[in-house]
Amino acid sequence: MYAGGSSGAVARGLSEVEVSAIEGRAGWLVRNALVDRLDASQGTGRYRLDVRLDDNLEGFALLSDDTISRERRTLRARYQLVDIGSNAILIDDTVGSDAGIDVLQSDYATIAAEQTALENLSKVIADRIVTNLSLRLRDQGGGSTGASR
Repeated sequence: MYAGGSSGAVARGLSEVEVSAIEGRAGWLVRNALVDRLDASQGTGRYRLDVRLDDNLEGFALLSDDTISRERRTLRARYQLVDIGSNAILIDDTVGSDAGIDVLQSDYATIAAEQTALENLSKVIADRIVTNLSLRLRDQGGGSTGASR
C-alpha cells in the first residue's frame, strides 16, 4: 500500500487531503490526529475531509446502592471525502470505537480516565479513517477514489 514511500501514489494522495475543522474537544483531538497522520500541506489540497463526531458517555454496571461502577465512552465519526474541484463526495463512511472506564470514588480520577479515554479514542478514529482512505487510494492507484457505499 505504501510502495514508493513518501513519493508513492497513496502517500501523495493522502498529502492532498485538507481536514476541515471539527466541532468540540473531541473534534479538536481527532482533527489534530488526522493532520499528523495525513502529513497534509494545509490549504493546497485536492480533497477536503469533513468529519462529524458523536461522543457518548453512558453509565452502566450499577452497584447495590444504585451507584454506577462502570462507564462506556463511545466515539463515532461519519466522514466524507470531497473533491474540492467538483464538490463531489467521493467517500461517505463511518468508523467508531469505544472504551470502558472504571468509576472510582475520586471524581478527579474518574474525570481523568474519561479524558484519557477520549484522547485514545480520537487516535483510534483517526487511524481508522486514514487506513480507509489509504485503501481507497491504493485501490484507485492514487487517483480518483471513486464512489463509496
